[in-house]
Formats: sequence, structure tokens, C-alpha cells
Amino acid sequence: MLNIVFAGTPPFAATILQDLLNSEHNVIAAFSQPDRPKGRGRKMLPSAVKALAESHNIPVHQPLSLKTPEAFETLKNLNADVIVVVAYGLLLPQNVLDLPRFGCLNVHASLLPAWRGAAPIQHAILNNDEKTGVIIMQMDAGLDTGEMLVTKEYALSIQDTLQSVEENLAPLGSTALLETLTLCETNKLAPVKQDHAHASYAHKITKADTLLHWHHTANELDARIRAFNPRPVAHTLLGETLIKIHEATVLEETHNGAPGTIIRASKKGIDVATQDGSLLRLLTLQVPGGKPLKAVDILNGKADLFVPGAQFTS
Repeated sequence: MLNIVFAGTPPFAATILQDLLNSEHNVIAAFSQPDRPKGRGRKMLPSAVKALAESHNIPVHQPLSLKTPEAFETLKNLNADVIVVVAYGLLLPQNVLDLPRFGCLNVHASLLPAWRGAAPIQHAILNNDEKTGVIIMQMDAGLDTGEMLVTKEYALSIQDTLQSVEENLAPLGSTALLETLTLCETNKLAPVKQDHAHASYAHKITKADTLLHWHHTANELDARIRAFNPRPVAHTLLGETLIKIHEATVLEETHNGAPGTIIRASKKGIDVATQDGSLLRLLTLQVPGGKPLKAVDILNGKADLFVPGAQFTS
């Protein structure tokens, strides 16, 4: 049994924390990002990891940085065997990396050295990768440059969204992590160095990334919509109205309409011309102040917006 400090923030990390709590190991503390304002009321809410940890009476720490003497002393006094990091959001300085006897293990949601950085799943979908996965990495001072310990692969489909991939990778991450902890205890780790020449970087997603550019192909636009479902959600402009697109599908037929032109609007969806002449059918949309709705429902109240010939702009 190992004494573990868990550092993570989003639901993906909380799923792995729950599996750790169900294991033989002892989670002695959790570190998570500070509470953030969320929702229309902008109420301060805890992260998924903090909420789960507190429900199990695990002490939670939320420093703004791990580079302060106070944060270092807090971690040092916990005397953990290992620190497990899953989508935490803060850099770990070298003095923290050196604290535990088994170091710091990162559950990273890509097949390193591909997609190092903050948004590996989104970039794998955007790039139409055939597969992704989870790697347990021995953390070093670089950005996701550490040695690889255990790998689990996942085959991506053209229907996968950010949500579906996270839901499939989280249990793989738990399995890989528990295998790694057993290898630590039995001194059977076999680290593999990354091939840095084949590294790619998954930058943090910004609002600019979520804007749909209709001069792209229907397949590229569909990938962008799936990569940002359920967050932060792809968007486009119809006149001066910002429209969020939650779900779409590529049609087999072609059309010679200008990119961004609405060709048809029916209960099946809103069909939009793209750069290569193919059509992208918008299935679930959201207008300002409203909730996500299927096309048939949104047309019941907003049919005047989505008339054939109207033009989405980038």
C-alpha cells in the first residue's frame, strides 16, 4: 500500500481519483485548482476533484502555485510515497518532483510524444488521428517529456467527441495507473524514453479555436465540432448572432453553394455548404440565452434565422 497525494482538477481526473480510493492505496491529500465562478449565476464552485476528495474526508489544498516555500513545506510534511498528477493545471517545480520516493506520476491522455500539453484529446480529434490513449509518465522538469511507464491505446472513431473519448480514456488511465503503482512497489518499472523528434504540442484551447471557418471541408468542421463537445463548444456567426454548434454530421451529397450558405433547413437538420462542395448537417444548436436544441426544436422558434440562402460567416 502506497501513501498518495493526488493532484487534479476536472471530472476526468476525479474518475481516476475514485478508482484510487477504491484500491488498496491510501490517498492522504488532494491538490486542486482554486474554486472558479461557473454557470449563469457565476457562483464559486469547487472542482470535481475537490468535491470528491471532500466527500471522502480527504484534506484538499488549493495553492495558486507550487513554487512557493509554503506549498513545498505542505507537500514535504505529507511525506507521500508518490504524487499522482491528472490534468492538474499547475507546473510542478523540480524540488516537488524530487520529494516522493517514487517521484511524480502523470496520467497523460495521449500516446506520447504526440500531443504534449494542455489539450491532447481535442488535438487528436482535430487531427483525425486513428488512435490515442493514456500513458503513465514519470514526470520531469519538461513539458510532458518524462519517461513512459505504462501505455494503454484507444481506437478513435469518426463519431468520437471530447466527452466520449474522456469517458473511455478515464478507466484506461485508472488501469494503467494501478499497474504502475504495483510496478513501483515490486521494483519492476521499465521506463522508456520518448522520441523527442516526433513530439507534437497540444496548445490550450482558446475561444478563437472554436470559431468555425466555412472555407474548411465538411470533415474538418465536423472534427472541430466533436473536439469541442461538450466544452467549450464550437461556434459560428449568422449575421450578428452567435450560434453554438454542439453536434453535426457530414452528408454524402455535394452542392455548389458558397461556403457557409444554408442550403436546407428541416426537422432533419440545417444543411450548410462547405469549401469542398460537401454539406455539413447541423443537428444540435444553441442561440444566445437558450439551451442546446435539436434542429427540429430550434426551427420551431427561430425558423426566421435559418432560412435557405442565409450565410454563416467566420
